[in-house]
Amino acid sequence: MSQIDLVTGGAGFIGSNLAHRLVEMGRTVRVLDNFSTGRPENLASIRSSIELIEGDIRDLSVLHGCMRDVDCVFHQAAIPSVPRSIEDPVQSNESNISGTLNVLIAARDGGVRRLVFASSSSVYGDTPVLPKKEDMPPSVLSPYALNKLTGETYCRLFFSLYGLETISLRYFNVFGPRQNPDSEYAAVIPKFITAFLEGRSPVIYGDGEQTRDFTFIENVISANILAAQAARCTGEVVNIATGERISLNQLVKHLENITGKRVKPEYAETRAGDVLHSLADISLSRTLLGYDASADLETGLQKTLEWFQDPR
Repeated sequence: MSQIDLVTGGAGFIGSNLAHRLVEMGRTVRVLDNFSTGRPENLASIRSSIELIEGDIRDLSVLHGCMRDVDCVFHQAAIPSVPRSIEDPVQSNESNISGTLNVLIAARDGGVRRLVFASSSSVYGDTPVLPKKEDMPPSVLSPYALNKLTGETYCRLFFSLYGLETISLRYFNVFGPRQNPDSEYAAVIPKFITAFLEGRSPVIYGDGEQTRDFTFIENVISANILAAQAARCTGEVVNIATGERISLNQLVKHLENITGKRVKPEYAETRAGDVLHSLADISLSRTLLGYDASADLETGLQKTLEWFQDPR
């Protein structure tokens, strides 16, 4: 019986945290990453406990080799970032759509039991209705959002056509340890935390009143583990979030409280493709997965700050 868990993009932020958790659970873990955005140091402490394959999901032959004896694929590999996809839609399409199709084909051909796909709340776009529910019509504002929506559709098709069990998790603004703050495309929380630690003003695009459902990485990892074992996995799409929202201006106040530092944000022009408000309805993930956002924002910010002060 196949017992290996394959994590594509396993050297990235979410993938590496997931690989760590799977190792802690005693699972046999195989990681695939081309290190375009993933970092070897994210896997350093578990390197001797995993099988690491350096390769690209755009290479179907590599993927076929990766699927040997695999039970579940956690497909985290992607070219992340809405702004990056706007600047280079071709590369995003090749990795996030063609690459995802390759992963599905290789999983089907390899007899994999289940595939858990990392999708994104960006598929909702800027529709004014809150909270976001999975049955709402999508409204994509960027190539990245379109990439993820297409990946979800492919996942549903591969269940209905080929019987490959799939489920897509729509992540909402994930943050936590091992998240890279240095890229110009980096997420807001690691950028804000490093700015606080270095005594710089965090940059806010827009007036700071835009709201986000920030989701600590521990909740996302828990959701992936639950999705791998859920009874119903027939192409469903579920939100993975906290179910609460705060503005970026409020986020600055939270960070001031936990760091004891006072800073004045720098405001810049709103970026293309950014949504104004984001808030998830997580009732479906509770029903289908037994998911619960057990780590709240304050806990997540504190743990993330501690990691940035002492990476490990």
